[in-house]
Amino acid sequence: MKASEILSGDPSAKPLLAVLGGDRPAVPPMWLMRQAGRYLPEYRALRADKGGFLELVYDSPAAAEVTLQPLRRFGFDGAILFSDILIVPYAMGQHLWFETGEGPRLSPILAETDLSALTPDFSRFDAVYETVRQVKAALDPSVTFLGFAGSPWTIATYMVAGQGSKDQGAARRLAYGDPARFGALIDAIVDATVIYLSGQIQAGVEAVQLFDSWAGSLAPLQFERWVIAPNAAIVRKLKALHPHIPIIGFPKGAGAKLPDYAVGTGVDAIGVDETVDPHWANAALPAGLPVQGNLDPLALIAGGQAVERAVDNIRAAFAGRPHILNLGHGILPDTPIAHVEALIAYVRNGESM
Repeated sequence: MKASEILSGDPSAKPLLAVLGGDRPAVPPMWLMRQAGRYLPEYRALRADKGGFLELVYDSPAAAEVTLQPLRRFGFDGAILFSDILIVPYAMGQHLWFETGEGPRLSPILAETDLSALTPDFSRFDAVYETVRQVKAALDPSVTFLGFAGSPWTIATYMVAGQGSKDQGAARRLAYGDPARFGALIDAIVDATVIYLSGQIQAGVEAVQLFDSWAGSLAPLQFERWVIAPNAAIVRKLKALHPHIPIIGFPKGAGAKLPDYAVGTGVDAIGVDETVDPHWANAALPAGLPVQGNLDPLALIAGGQAVERAVDNIRAAFAGRPHILNLGHGILPDTPIAHVEALIAYVRNGESM
């Protein structure tokens, strides 16, 4: 896909979208995963006022405000929709709530219950679409608006266990022990995700990212079956509906399987986590494929020379291909705001931290 196919007018008007279309500007565009969140005092204040995470997600004006907060502070090139990957299983019919200090919970647990026990209610996507519309109306025209969804494997791990886990053991056991039943779940997640992302696109997002946070927990053959194949299905179906919308794939922990993921899924860009050598990634990934990443979130917390050395290494590695500077995973809650400001100044202006 060429930049001219996804942009009207001057490609430089939306630097991040232009890079997703193949441009290679001298200064890479930037956004940070989880850039709207707990490291910002204005987010913490709004979250406290709303009383809970899900309440905040389903309050469209508040969720739009959260999406815009980091743009006002830092002037990033991308805005990422404020929502949660578990909205998909919620719309598929599971109950969803968040335990304070423990994280999300889903019921019924699909390790114990068949998928047929769930009654889908895709109206649960509507508040998210309204958030998109409100953000779109307020967003600076130079900023690219990113939507997202969790990838099927990662979503399935939560649906099967009813919560997050260290090794995704419940889902892995089900995938090995009853691949037909697990495959039916994956197929249902694929279909719901296409509906969800298509709705986001219709409401105003300009690119989407597929988060596969637990891709690294699978053996190679299982990775091909439960990560590559389902994401390829999403890309194929979404492109049939919205052929010019760029899709970023982020299979965290994929490591040496990244090239197979890139080729097998057909994504337009690939996110690289902080454990991957960017020089290896540049050599191994398809020529010309836009890459996103891969600054260690802990390096950003350290700041100073740790960040400068990491940024210099990443930019040198990806100098020959389209590159979006981002973290290798989400920004951490104890990240100093001053370090984010310094990172932006260093990347854009060469100002030492």
